[in-house]
Amino acid sequence: MNSLTASAAIATGRVQLANVRQGALVTARLRALWIMVLFIFATLTACVRIAQLGMFEQTPERTSLAEALLPSRGEITDRNGIALARAFASYSLWYNPKAMGEGGAPLVKTPEEVARALVGIFPDADYADLVARLKAGKPCYLRRRVLPEDANKVFALGEPALEFPREEQRFYPQGSLAAHVLGYVDEAGKGHVGMEQVLEPRLLDPAYRGTPTALSIDARAQGALEDELGRGMMETMAKGAAGVILDADSGEVIALASLPSFNPNRSDLAYNDLVFNRVSNQVYELGSTFKPITIASAIDAGVVTDLAVRYPSVPFQIGKFTIHDSHNFGSSLNVPEALIHSSNVVLAHVADLLGPVALKHTMEQLGMNERPTIELPARGFPLWPRGGSEGGKGDWARLTTMTVSYGHGIAVTPLHLASAYAALVNGGIWRPATLYKVDPAHLAPGRRVFQASTSARMRQLLRMIVVDGTGRKADASGFRVGGKTGSAEKPGANGYRKTSLIATFASAFPMDKPRYVVIVMLDEPQATQQTSGQRTAAWNAAPIVGRLVPRIGPMLGVTPDAHHDVDISDLSPLVGSGEGE
Repeated sequence: MNSLTASAAIATGRVQLANVRQGALVTARLRALWIMVLFIFATLTACVRIAQLGMFEQTPERTSLAEALLPSRGEITDRNGIALARAFASYSLWYNPKAMGEGGAPLVKTPEEVARALVGIFPDADYADLVARLKAGKPCYLRRRVLPEDANKVFALGEPALEFPREEQRFYPQGSLAAHVLGYVDEAGKGHVGMEQVLEPRLLDPAYRGTPTALSIDARAQGALEDELGRGMMETMAKGAAGVILDADSGEVIALASLPSFNPNRSDLAYNDLVFNRVSNQVYELGSTFKPITIASAIDAGVVTDLAVRYPSVPFQIGKFTIHDSHNFGSSLNVPEALIHSSNVVLAHVADLLGPVALKHTMEQLGMNERPTIELPARGFPLWPRGGSEGGKGDWARLTTMTVSYGHGIAVTPLHLASAYAALVNGGIWRPATLYKVDPAHLAPGRRVFQASTSARMRQLLRMIVVDGTGRKADASGFRVGGKTGSAEKPGANGYRKTSLIATFASAFPMDKPRYVVIVMLDEPQATQQTSGQRTAAWNAAPIVGRLVPRIGPMLGVTPDAHHDVDISDLSPLVGSGEGE
């Protein structure tokens, strides 16, 4: 009995064990099935999402790869591919007052000691400003664009709160070169003032920022212009200077300089007066440089047909105003003599014969009544003479016509003058100035202002001014320079200020086949030993061109040639002697 009971119990145990195993197996299979279902669902979800990305969106991997291969901001180069502005990975100096934890002192040393040490590393830093920032206890940048060796020096100070985040910033490898052309990029990455502002959409567009944008500027010519302008400004103790080199045919700006200048690598330029552009944004009465324009207008109009005709050169009065010259040139002068000696009186007589309608039309055709045509955002509006008695809308008054003929009573930018002189010497076609590199096969159509024959005559006259007249000091041997001086008193609250001059030399070379226009201007030059005690353009602006042209000519494909020149043999017998500007 006992054995039977034991056998039954064993059998029952076996059955229960089998049932347990069977249940565990079923549970395991169910779990595996659920896991498989979940895996399949997750896989299907991922596949659907991948399909959506492939069909409708750009994948994150593709975007990040493209971004990694592109600079954050496109590069700007000169016409020859020399980098003028580019994105550059550098260190910044960041102050993190919580680097040593909440409640702890932000600095190991005192703010004064840290600031003093930082000024030792960065001599141009402001000690008081650094102390104020460190004491404020707020996170902030202490400096941008820190060199690795300077970062190591700061690290050696042993201040955990001074950190060095690595960031991509704007870098100008040529320093201040062409600063007024380029402008600058602020700490927020936004372009200001120059082509950085103009080109911003392109420079930030992923479709374009991988390709450098070439400007019309030639970095070599730009450097030479800035160097000679700076020398002229220093020698004459002038308060400022401006210069532009323009391709006479295409209107391309080969160089543009405004002094004093600035370094766009600095981060404190937002309210800096140095960013003001004297070439495109400041208007001046440019004086006698307007005289060739008036003569060209008179030749075109048939008012001047015989250059031997003489005009009175003694002072005369119009109302309460007396028109006179700086020197006594005798009782009469012809047109070549009037230009060589820079006679206001003769130009006034020619303008009187020409009349206000014709002269005003010429000035309008040269764009003198509107902002200069160039891509720069800062462009000065001319001080355009008022008309007759109809609220300034009619013809110029007789006196206005006379004074405009020799560059008074009208104020324009040096860039206006450059474009006008290009039309004067290139065959008579005015084209807008541009900072973009231009394909010679796709020049802007421009507009005809002077007849080709008039332009040819003006090339003779401008060359004669340099050979025999006030432009002698610009006569670079072999480069056949032609041009005109201009020395204009600056207007003030109580009339013209006799002690403040704008001295300008407007020129082109080589005059037998003009390639480039060069404008140089000095703002309030002083009489110095270097200028033989003189303040006029013949003694200060013209010599700058005389030194500049031999430097830039070979760079720009113009070599000195003593065997070719403009033929002025038919004009030479008409010229006497005298002095002028």
